[in-house]
Amino acid sequence: MLAEPYVGFRADNAFVARVVEIIRSGVESGRRVFLICCGANSPDGQGIELNGPHIDPRGNKLLATLSREAFETLSPHFVFGAFVQGVVLAEAGEEIESVYFPLSGMISIVVVMKDGKAIETATVGRDGVFGAMVGFGPYISRVRAIVQMPITAIRVPSLQFRKATQGSRELQNLCIDYNEFLLVQARISAACNALHKVEARFCRWLLQTRETTGSDTITLTQEFLSEMLGVRRTSVTDVASKLQGAGVISYSRGVIRIIDLLALKALSCECYETLLEQRAI
Repeated sequence: MLAEPYVGFRADNAFVARVVEIIRSGVESGRRVFLICCGANSPDGQGIELNGPHIDPRGNKLLATLSREAFETLSPHFVFGAFVQGVVLAEAGEEIESVYFPLSGMISIVVVMKDGKAIETATVGRDGVFGAMVGFGPYISRVRAIVQMPITAIRVPSLQFRKATQGSRELQNLCIDYNEFLLVQARISAACNALHKVEARFCRWLLQTRETTGSDTITLTQEFLSEMLGVRRTSVTDVASKLQGAGVISYSRGVIRIIDLLALKALSCECYETLLEQRAI
């Protein structure tokens, strides 16, 4: 019964396997879910609507902080989605159509130059939201939002999110406060990119990703990582090889595993701790 929507997915795809596990574990609940299958693994690029999975929206820390009243204002509009790595959720210069509350994985906020070069300025994970400023009106994205680590997320169409926000001071404050945090991330990233060496930035990025996703294993290609850091692929290769030789990480076929967390923190620049402090405010 459940296998049919997954025809075409590889059996060894751990992300899809996790989604199937979630679906199977909650079929009795009767909740509906929309599995967004964008990307190379998508049967039709449009998504598949399924019945049954019990997914706790409060797995997103922002949603978990909402009062019952604010939560119930939003919850009728929740659409549960799964997105593979590389899916663009919003493009620079285009109107944001949906708001995303990640439950797992990570979204990269990327600034794209006219020549196509790009660099990451902020990340959004299970403690955040992307697109919340649509709560105050139609909003043109100035950045690209791309799935950096495969995510499960709650999607709320912009129009419904705007209607809910207009009637809730609590939701308005959430939008403003988290947008300010994203701006803080961008400022720290700008300073880090200008002042710190590639190795320290690489370590900071790994720590930040670990903090956001809650995992010591990070699946990324050198090309993707070089774009996030705004450096050449050879620079990424050199730093990764050095850290692997020192026993700090292991790196093979696009999979990075953090082995020595204390050593990684010692090699990182101060920006990681600064970001943690800002996140706690």
